[in-house]
Amino acid sequence: MKVEVDGQSVEAQANASVASVLQQVLSGKKYKALVAAVCRCAGETRCVDISLPLPDGTEEIRPVYAESPEGLEIIRHSAAHVMACAVKRLFPKAKVTIGPAIANGFYYDFDVERPFSSEDLSSIEAEMKKICDAKAPFERSVVSREEAAARFGDMGETYKVELIESIDAPTVSLYSCAEFTDLCRGPHVPNTGFVKSFKLLSVAGAYWHGDEHNPMLSRIYGTAFSDDKALSAHLKMLEEAKRRDHRKLGKELSLFMFQEDVAPGMVFWLPNGMLVRTILEDFWRREHLKRHYDIVQGPQILRAETWQRSGHYDHYRENMYFTQIDEDVHGIKPMNCVGHMLIYNNALRSYRDLPQRYFELGLVHRHEKSGVLHGLLRVRQFTQDDAHIICMPEQLEGEILNVIHLIQDLMNLFGFQYKILISTRPEDSIGTDEAWELATNALIQAVDAAGLQYVINEGDGAFYGPKIDVVLLDCLGREWQCSTIQVDFTLPERFDLVYVGQDGERHRPVMVHRAIMGSVERFIGVLIEQYAGALPVWLAPEQARLLTVTDAAREEASAMCDALRSRGIRVTLDERNEKLGFKIREAQMAKIPYMLVVGEKEVQAHGCNVRLRSGENAGLRSVEEIVSMIRTAAEEPFKKGGMSYSFS
Repeated sequence: MKVEVDGQSVEAQANASVASVLQQVLSGKKYKALVAAVCRCAGETRCVDISLPLPDGTEEIRPVYAESPEGLEIIRHSAAHVMACAVKRLFPKAKVTIGPAIANGFYYDFDVERPFSSEDLSSIEAEMKKICDAKAPFERSVVSREEAAARFGDMGETYKVELIESIDAPTVSLYSCAEFTDLCRGPHVPNTGFVKSFKLLSVAGAYWHGDEHNPMLSRIYGTAFSDDKALSAHLKMLEEAKRRDHRKLGKELSLFMFQEDVAPGMVFWLPNGMLVRTILEDFWRREHLKRHYDIVQGPQILRAETWQRSGHYDHYRENMYFTQIDEDVHGIKPMNCVGHMLIYNNALRSYRDLPQRYFELGLVHRHEKSGVLHGLLRVRQFTQDDAHIICMPEQLEGEILNVIHLIQDLMNLFGFQYKILISTRPEDSIGTDEAWELATNALIQAVDAAGLQYVINEGDGAFYGPKIDVVLLDCLGREWQCSTIQVDFTLPERFDLVYVGQDGERHRPVMVHRAIMGSVERFIGVLIEQYAGALPVWLAPEQARLLTVTDAAREEASAMCDALRSRGIRVTLDERNEKLGFKIREAQMAKIPYMLVVGEKEVQAHGCNVRLRSGENAGLRSVEEIVSMIRTAAEEPFKKGGMSYSFS
């Protein structure tokens, strides 16, 4: 039969392997870089091992190379099998569970007598190296469910038996490499030699099936790449990410703390961190007032019936907290939209009143499992920079476009690159097909009008409407989902929102849910990592620190400190009887933008010797010059984005 490969038509013999067909077109480095292939049969595609016979009816074969995203996923999945093989050699009593490829790596969970420690990783890596050097082939076999269950049962692999019994199919596929056999759909690399550039990273605990009532397993995380150069670059990035970890920096810079035994997943803001947060929130309130939003605030708890009416009780109940007051069940709000709709219904609105734009820095609570909590990035109590725009349908596209412009301004201010996803209707949703189509089209038209590229993210919308998700990229290329714009025709219906039109009749408005930072906590966490703790001058909790050289400079330094504070500069005075070098190192470790040294010479000149946190020495400057320098640095990122900054 004829098969198309890389734009060429080739002849494929009956029972020919996928590899042999590809070899007619590919050779040299290209052929050696093959890890799998995607075959198209009758309009459907599937990824297969190149050692297998060509599927019947194959019309086209697309090579999958090691360095491609698909190829890397296959290499990482194969690396998980190699790791499991090494673990079984070193720890024969270990029971294997599951070992998938994940973003940038892989993991495997094991039931072992004692949890793995970091010290175990080097010996497991060494054993993996032996398996890879042997270039053992990955061999696929298909057996009946009963045979597979009996085989794993004989090996004492009870978790595999449980998985097999949950499969609703007469047969299952198994993969073997060296002496290790695993239940797996595949595909895999041709042999273990393709898993040559790997590194085991860490160990952790994980419940079987993620259920805290099940046994605690020991998880090993690793990563793998197509070559050593890519692996080395990734490991360097991980080291840089570790240096920038907001949890570490938050402690070092006295920004925030957690007390897991008192309030797990909830932040204690320390004075420095609370000042950063206050500066950011004050700026954000001013921006919203400039853009004609009304600042509102709703209550923390509402009767359960209200959440039933909104649909949150049916679709979001497992993420909510509930309490009882006077025998009535109340829900602690996970979102602010219900309160804003009730505010809208406080009065009858005319078409002249629309759009109504309600903005709230709203404190919300969501029940997150303890295993997913992660510093400021995943918490149970957080503040959304939330807004809801209630408008006429004909105003919808313009309002979405205005929100997009606000997102662009914020991303430009902090220098973030970003990409846009448009998420469509999920299976668990409410509302009519017509409303969903109107809402989705409005989002697409607004993004098109803004001239932005986007990707359709099928089935990942909110339960009440489609959404735009803005994924920002930090300086290390990591992705963070922050901004979202959601269009909702359904909740206005459920809460009977109306406006009086030009015709004197009552009409139904549409509502836009939107958050730009998403969560103030998460956004600050991302900023800390983006800047490695050295926050921009306008946001730094301590913009300058005065450092005395001798006791004789105290009086002059104190007067300078007062003068700087009176001009809106956030400055502190370090007049301790310590060596100057020690004070400077402390200030640099604290990421203070400006260190102002006051000694005998500076007292006589009524100025300060200015040192920057970058290590640069700006020389002797007067108080007025220092104020100008700090203000210019604070205002610079705003001027670039056409925004304004206030010292008040």
